[in-house]
Amino acid sequence: MPKIISTHSFRGGTGKSNTTANLAVLVARAGYRVGIIDTDIQSPGIHVLFRFGEEKFKKSLNDYLWGKCPIEAAAHDVTASAIGDITEGSERPRLFLIPSSLKTGEIARILREGYDVALLNDGFQDLLKRLNLDFLFIDTHPGVNEETLLSIASSDLLILIVRPDQQDFQGTAVTVELARKLEVPEMFLILNKVPPGTDHAALKEQVEGMYKAEVAALLPLSTEMARMASGDIFSKRFPTHPLS
Repeated sequence: MPKIISTHSFRGGTGKSNTTANLAVLVARAGYRVGIIDTDIQSPGIHVLFRFGEEKFKKSLNDYLWGKCPIEAAAHDVTASAIGDITEGSERPRLFLIPSSLKTGEIARILREGYDVALLNDGFQDLLKRLNLDFLFIDTHPGVNEETLLSIASSDLLILIVRPDQQDFQGTAVTVELARKLEVPEMFLILNKVPPGTDHAALKEQVEGMYKAEVAALLPLSTEMARMASGDIFSKRFPTHPLS
């Protein structure tokens, strides 16, 4: 059965898009058909990690939401650039990116007019079927809004990205409570940007006790990741690095 995986953070700057992109690339590299959809329509950016400039956009998520094209027409095959060449004619692995528009006029239109949020759920299901996906990763908008709630409610798995920071801890508690009310089947926490010298076992115990949810990973603060400045996929550039 195909799976929808939403990655979310209550605040911006947690490394959510970097985590989403790297997870998707690693899963695709393992031999699966994977999609990534950027539902952060107000401030899109995950396409930058794939060096997929706006000039390469034929269609975007915005076009689908405004009825200009089917959702699969906004999906761009980034397999070759993300994981390298594959056997010609092979259906797997594959990695598709559905970006949101960077055009200021289209972002302003979203802010001014909005859109039918229910179309998102239809689009998720259509992508799974029409692209024959094994996994669809949803990169959500930080915080809580209507499309974020829909993405979480549509998910088979919710991954919450949290920094070891009191503001993150308090905001994430809101998201955890909402996810439980929405009856998300599975939920994991990833602690990101953990400073050197931190007692990982104690931090893990603290966070799991706080949210009554499993901490799937503690990812260290990485100077190599910071130097890349979201200019590439870390796990592609540094495949043997412990963070990868």
